[in-house]
Amino acid sequence: MKTSETIYQLLIQEKDYLSGETIAEQLHISRTAVWKAIKSLQASGVQIDSAKHKGYRLTSGDIIIPEQLENNLGISVTYQKSCQSTQTEAKLGIQNKDNVPHLYISDHQEKGKGRYDRNFYSPQGGIYMSLRLTPNVPFQEIKPYTLLIASATVKAISQLTGIETDIKWVNDIYFNDKKIGGILTEALTSIETGLVTDMIIGIGLNFSNVVFPKAIENKATSLYNQNPTITRQDLISRIWTLFFETPEKDLLKVYKDKSLVLDKQVTFEENHQFFKGIAKEITDQGHLIVKLDNGETKKLRSGEISLSSWS
Repeated sequence: MKTSETIYQLLIQEKDYLSGETIAEQLHISRTAVWKAIKSLQASGVQIDSAKHKGYRLTSGDIIIPEQLENNLGISVTYQKSCQSTQTEAKLGIQNKDNVPHLYISDHQEKGKGRYDRNFYSPQGGIYMSLRLTPNVPFQEIKPYTLLIASATVKAISQLTGIETDIKWVNDIYFNDKKIGGILTEALTSIETGLVTDMIIGIGLNFSNVVFPKAIENKATSLYNQNPTITRQDLISRIWTLFFETPEKDLLKVYKDKSLVLDKQVTFEENHQFFKGIAKEITDQGHLIVKLDNGETKKLRSGEISLSSWS
């Protein structure tokens, strides 16, 4: 673990000031090394107050420590301060023959993408990550990964913060009727075997973002607008722990319980035609069953349509 990461862990556990001398003695390093590590943390966006004769005190901000996540989750973790997108990094991991399962994390995405190749605003301060799995099963046997990670996310947020979020079918996380996160799940299939060889589950969360572009400022919000009570590391670890360890049936129940659209009127577009009806059910495969105004029932599959409104 880097010196800056070790010092960060000391500071985050200490409510009062911690002197440079105490830090140096605990880590068996020089005061100069402590000062350089503090500067490195500040450059990473961590706010550290320094006071003469008192030392250093962490006031806001956090960092992600991949080694700690690897120990907590028992999987490989790659972390970068910035990248094109974590989905792209996961795909490169296939070429590089990275260990699997493998989690790719970044502080910032230059070209974050959502469904239908839409841009996903990914500034510093958010959580951007993609998990690569190798299921090697026929497509019809693939687990409903989008539903599972959405459920693990809202459950983790609730457990750690007491904040209740909701899921808009099929892949958006909402808080106070505004979007705070989105999920993008991609499958790679072998032409020779017909099996899904790789599954990449991507998620982007607005953790403590406070400024949004005008185009989305009325539609998007963050989990925190100021003074987070947890770190991004806490939330990342809890999300994937729940994803790996919670029975599938329990996560599917959470998904249905936290749905924004069930029993509500929805309108949607399919094949350039608009429909309206009541969302009646979400199947275990993630299909949305809608009873139309004319009495007909439609089964909506993720990837084929996008809900245009719900009330």
